[in-house]
Amino acid sequence: MASYMDMVTVLMCMFIVLFAMSSVDVNKFNQLRASLATGFRTTTTQTTDGDTGKGTGAASPTPTASSKPTALQQATTEVQDLIALREKMKLSLQASGLQSTVSFNLDARGLTVRLVGSETFFASNRTELTSVALAVLNAIGPVLAGAPYSVSVEGHADSRQAVYPYPTNWELSSGRATTVLRYLVETSGFAQDKIEAVGFGSARPLTPGTDPASLSLNRRVDIVVLSDKEDAVRALIPQADRAIEGAAGTN
Repeated sequence: MASYMDMVTVLMCMFIVLFAMSSVDVNKFNQLRASLATGFRTTTTQTTDGDTGKGTGAASPTPTASSKPTALQQATTEVQDLIALREKMKLSLQASGLQSTVSFNLDARGLTVRLVGSETFFASNRTELTSVALAVLNAIGPVLAGAPYSVSVEGHADSRQAVYPYPTNWELSSGRATTVLRYLVETSGFAQDKIEAVGFGSARPLTPGTDPASLSLNRRVDIVVLSDKEDAVRALIPQADRAIEGAAGTN
């Protein structure tokens, strides 16, 4: 009888264990597994046979980082930023009635602000800024100074031979560029480590003519807002600009 009772006791214990194993709380088991994984600095990525597939209690896969924008997307963003800068300058010029004294151009270098006009900014063979030039720089200078771009101030002369006090058109054109640079730095507060002055002489005319109108057009200073993007991105700026302007034209 004693042997029989021992056998029954053993069987009862076995069935209790089997019952306990068949009634595992999946959620608690997953929580325990995740806790142990954290303690041992491991990552749980797969479900067990008892999981429902919903990932309860299991660690979620790490999301992948967003892909880098394409060169065209970066160029589009750059064009949008440069257009916004251009519109700020236009509004400032319009407030002073000077909107017709400056032209703008977007290309692979960035945004060019062109100071051109017959005796508007510089008298013949002179580097001093006229009153109109000062008014224009007062309008656009603070806008440029507040932008996160570097600027190249590029002076140009017409095709006529320079006369005293300038030996050549190189000195004349660089003198005009330096005059504009100094005014932007000293009056508009432009950071001096973000601006440069360049003189091109008469080597880069806008028009080959020698009539008074052509000469005055070539006697100019270009303020170039320089894009700092990679070459592949800057090369797509004209394409992005056409797409944006085209979309704006259809609205």
